[in-house]
Amino acid sequence: MSSTASGKTSGANGTWRNWGGNVAARPARQVAPASVEELAAAVRRAREDGLKVKAVGTGHSFTSIAATDGVLIRPQLLTGIRRIDREAMTVTVESGTPLKRLNAALAREGLSLTNMGDIMEQTVSGATSTGTHGTGRESASIAAQIKGLELVTADGSVLCCSAQENPEVFTAARTGLGALGVVTAITFAVEPLFLLTAREEPMPLERVLAEFDQLWAENEHFEFYWFPHTENTTTKRNNRSLGPERPVGRLAGWFEDEFLSNGVFQVAQWVGRAAPATVPAIARISSRALSARSYTDIPYKVFTSPRRVRFVEMEYAVPRAALVETVCELKAMVERSNLRVGFPVEVRTAPADDITLSTASGRDSAYVAVHMYRGTPYQAYFTAAERIFTAHEGRPHWGKVHTRDAEYLARVYPRFAEFTALRDRLDPDRLFQNDYLRRVLGA
Repeated sequence: MSSTASGKTSGANGTWRNWGGNVAARPARQVAPASVEELAAAVRRAREDGLKVKAVGTGHSFTSIAATDGVLIRPQLLTGIRRIDREAMTVTVESGTPLKRLNAALAREGLSLTNMGDIMEQTVSGATSTGTHGTGRESASIAAQIKGLELVTADGSVLCCSAQENPEVFTAARTGLGALGVVTAITFAVEPLFLLTAREEPMPLERVLAEFDQLWAENEHFEFYWFPHTENTTTKRNNRSLGPERPVGRLAGWFEDEFLSNGVFQVAQWVGRAAPATVPAIARISSRALSARSYTDIPYKVFTSPRRVRFVEMEYAVPRAALVETVCELKAMVERSNLRVGFPVEVRTAPADDITLSTASGRDSAYVAVHMYRGTPYQAYFTAAERIFTAHEGRPHWGKVHTRDAEYLARVYPRFAEFTALRDRLDPDRLFQNDYLRRVLGA
């Protein structure tokens, strides 16, 4: 699941808050450069003034990865497509471009990304820098589709990288956590626009877990949502289709995606927060509210959904072979606790990739995401879930709530030292450091 709307500045004191409402920062100044040259100048000036620098997208991270008391760079003027190369099948896009604008622009050109996450509110640089992903048997995260990067480094110079040019930077910077520089442009691999058929249907959790390997193997993109306090899941299978297009009808789409998935669900969360004892009953009703359906449409209209109910989220990548055991342990933990969990648990997969600090780096992965409605105490639930995830050498999503530090992360990422050595070279004075990076990468 992953979010909507944007991080924002509010109040006379220039306080910045993220989408989830759980992170706030008061930067010394905020800048919105209109060109790469202006951004580089802002980085050089910050360095001269002894201020740290962070870039922020739409604030969809639940961690303080973008928070700073120094200079906050807002990339909303660095948007749009620079060029489309139909021979190489790539598109180069400015870093502040929201994914929803990129997806719509590509579709108009008869092109598409291969895979994407389940929301598209984030900027391209924010999404890739934190490892945003969807689900896929062979197709991986958004960052894994990057063919080239341009970034402003700590000395204010512009560095271009790809598999051929500065390859050691390219390997790391595709999911760079904002630690190596400020991304100014990204070149993505694209392909001709295609159709996906989505098949959504309820399925008992016991069956999903028993048949998980088969469901994964038989579908290009498989995911499921388990509703805690119930034995019920909603499954979604997306596979390429020759057509014809059969989009969700306007009325049916409004009823299921807006009225049920957002409107009624919002009310259910209000009730659950006010009266936690009602949560199990609400979960049983919610888990049966959505009926089976199938539709065929262009990729971004199948992969992504509106997410208007605000929440806080933790997500870990565990080895795909450990997924069933992880979910069973999570279910047992909820059942023996007095926790009241009103949000479904989301499960997705990704193949191994070669990005240094990608959550799927070097291993086939399954993602388990736990959520709580914004304003509801989440610490007890997330702490108990994190204990399960880390027992399976889980890797936390860089943009979602977790308590791991550099010592733990160095154990679960074989190439962790490779990343920190590159950081030492590109940012020896830690211009791009903040409290979060100090914790997860070390000082």
